Amino acid sequence: MAGGHGNTPAAWTGVGVAMLGFVLGSVALLRTPVINSLLWVGIIVAVLAFPLFLVLSKLGFNTSDH
Repeated sequence: MAGGHGNTPAAWTGVGVAMLGFVLGSVALLRTPVINSLLWVGIIVAVLAFPLFLVLSKLGFNTSDH
């Protein structure tokens, strides 16, 4: 792996938010009956992780010296 690959605050924040979305969606699917509203919240949170990463990158949080 290249030095510094993915070790930036923007990358870690994007991954953390995406993981939160997947956990919310998984919990919603594991419930009986399925909680559709929580499932959609999880999907929305996971999808918003990528634009969040792009915004943080444009703000300068894509370097490892933070």
